[in-house]
Amino acid sequence: MATGFVWHELYAWHNTWNWAQVFPPSLTIQPGEHAENPETKRRFRNLLEVSGLLDQLSIIKPRYATVEEIARFHDRDYIARIKAESDANGGDASVLTPFGKGSYEIALLSTGGTMEAFDAVITGKVRNAYALVRPPGHHAIAAYGMGFCLFANVVLAIMHARATHKVGRVATVDWDVHHGNGTQAGFYSDPTTLTISLHQDNLFPPDSGGLAERGEGAGVGYNLNVPLPPGCGDGAYVAAFERVVLPALYRFRPELIVVPSGFDASGADPLGRMMVSSEGYRKMTRLLMKAADDLCGGRLVMSHEGGYSAMYVPYCGLAVMEELSGIRTHVEDPWAPLMANWGQMEAQPHQLAAIDQASKLVESIR
Repeated sequence: MATGFVWHELYAWHNTWNWAQVFPPSLTIQPGEHAENPETKRRFRNLLEVSGLLDQLSIIKPRYATVEEIARFHDRDYIARIKAESDANGGDASVLTPFGKGSYEIALLSTGGTMEAFDAVITGKVRNAYALVRPPGHHAIAAYGMGFCLFANVVLAIMHARATHKVGRVATVDWDVHHGNGTQAGFYSDPTTLTISLHQDNLFPPDSGGLAERGEGAGVGYNLNVPLPPGCGDGAYVAAFERVVLPALYRFRPELIVVPSGFDASGADPLGRMMVSSEGYRKMTRLLMKAADDLCGGRLVMSHEGGYSAMYVPYCGLAVMEELSGIRTHVEDPWAPLMANWGQMEAQPHQLAAIDQASKLVESIR
């Protein structure tokens, strides 16, 4: 069975204006590109085409999510504000989250693209799927967007899957370098959703994603944060999977596994200080696929989040897509030999100590 893939040209037309990476234009630093610009996603998609892999994927056409679907999580006043500002000439969903004219509709298409990927996997049209959508979603909360995110794509797609397909237990494994605070907020009191976030400790949002954030009410124990020290490479991330992520998944036994997929933990990213290589992402994908095969009939969906190296995101994305599809292409990662020999790419004692602290939380999953 094929691997599904979602993309639409309009995703590249979401306008984040002329910023100096993450700083608004000012007279103290020359403006350039906003960090969340189209290039990383477009180059990811284009490398799939050049490699020949795109021709072997099952293309999933996105749709526009409805206002009623968005309102399952987001406040209607917030939805109306984003639409009004988008209809005018754009605005800012919150600090550091600019958007242009028409971005409201593109954000609906982004959420709808993730929903369509869910539909295709749940109904068995494809084995697994990757939604290369934009704008991203894992930082958006009910009342406002943040961290470049307008609507909470994964949260809303899970709610859609439950409303439409009666899906029960869902597990999310967020490997973006930033804490998936929006996904956490969406299910903080829900024991039927296991939310796991591996991220650089206290990077973004500030003071978010600590070990103590375990859920509330009936959801206590079903939110699992793995705050990692800066400098973690493939060894530490694989160790976090083996000691935290996989034990948590096997205790929880989900019916569907979802990955908010950011490639900003890579060793070439300007907004993170981690050292994951394309091979590291390949290994994590392989581990998740094995868990999905064992637990939920292989049902695995990934929805794109961050990743800000236009040079390296495509290679990380290709590695993931090759693993999902089981098809190796002729394209090799030119950075792979260099990164493999970086110092401390293997798990370090202080990194393992942080991972072991998070592993203690797995026992609370019933």
